[in-house]
Amino acid sequence: MTELERAVEAALFAAEEPMSVDAIAGFLGDAEKAEVREALKSLTETYEKRGIHLVERGKRWHFETAPDLAHLLRKEREQVRRLSRAATEVLAIIAYHEPVSRAEIESIRGVQTSGGTLDVLMEAGWVKIAGRREVPGRPTIYATTPEFLDHFGLTSRRDLPGIAELRATGLLDPVEDAYEDLMGEGDSEEPQEEVEADEQANDAA
Repeated sequence: MTELERAVEAALFAAEEPMSVDAIAGFLGDAEKAEVREALKSLTETYEKRGIHLVERGKRWHFETAPDLAHLLRKEREQVRRLSRAATEVLAIIAYHEPVSRAEIESIRGVQTSGGTLDVLMEAGWVKIAGRREVPGRPTIYATTPEFLDHFGLTSRRDLPGIAELRATGLLDPVEDAYEDLMGEGDSEEPQEEVEADEQANDAA
């Protein structure tokens, strides 16, 4: 293990929150970002077969328990956060179409969306205000957070399930027609392509 790998490892263990490559490089005294990425790649391989894994969620890195050992660390009494049907629908719409305004969410759902529903998702840390749409009235727009990706075990929005998978869970029942109109009725690869295009557009912006 190189000195840089040891330093990156120590920085991530000491950090209270997941760190981006930029943050790690700055923490280590403006280390070269390319070298930090290589160190992260090497550490990921080092920890691959251990009890904890080094993972990237939403372009931020942290250590977490290996999935096959998670059951050993669960408390007997768990606090389960249950979302209402409306909140689940709104969260799904934001995840697939972000950034979106409340009016756009309501257009897809076909019903009005309570401000309390968005508040619940923001309090959970899964949704954030992402600015305002540059149109008359400048409505607030919403997007998902790195905590959303982390909670659902996603590396990026490209890992979101396709239409067929969502339909199998029953999540599409109330908004199925709207999803199909916007995303197409084709195979499950179509939503992934849309998500990837959205992310590239956001990155370019």
